[in-house]
Amino acid sequence: MLKMAPILLIGLAFFSCSRSEPRIAFGYIALVYYEEEGGAEERFSFFVLAEDDDGLANLSELFLYHDHEQLRWRIGSEDWTVHESAGRTWIGTRAIAPGEIGLLPRGQFRAVLVNLGGERTERLFSFDAPTAPRFAFPALQIADGNFSIESAYPTNSFVCYDEQGNFVGVVELSALSGSISSLNLPNGARLVALWAEDSLHYTSAFTNAQSIR
Repeated sequence: MLKMAPILLIGLAFFSCSRSEPRIAFGYIALVYYEEEGGAEERFSFFVLAEDDDGLANLSELFLYHDHEQLRWRIGSEDWTVHESAGRTWIGTRAIAPGEIGLLPRGQFRAVLVNLGGERTERLFSFDAPTAPRFAFPALQIADGNFSIESAYPTNSFVCYDEQGNFVGVVELSALSGSISSLNLPNGARLVALWAEDSLHYTSAFTNAQSIR
């Protein structure tokens, strides 16, 4: 769904004597604005390319720290999202939210990956997305079999869902208006949300889903 160039994680790994200590090869953070009542809310999408000699089933926890602001987010194996890309497996979350802190912090972060044996590895990296949106939050309107979009983002796509809200596919848009029937949406698509992306600055906006009927 999101075309993001991985950011090489920089820093020192702390290894134990275990032969199966976990490893973080690469990772990325991206900023996503989600449509909420009365405005948009920032969330981070955070994924790492994780490795363990005993397999991914041996991994138990992934943490993201912002030490300067004394913040920590825990993503347990029961909660993280797994996705495949180019034959590699990424784990992480699209739901790191600010909570009571207001805006999410920028600057230096620390990723910590832990396996079931308690072995861990750490990597430091930086993320400096703009603190204010570069573009206005996009708008999507669907009526009478047609769609109309207001978006200044370079790339716009429809994220498609079935009647139960299950994801069924993504369709990149070549125009900001037109007929729904011309888009060749996936079979079973009944709802669409707009995903507007500025990949150069690792920033996107995601609207609420609307019925295409």
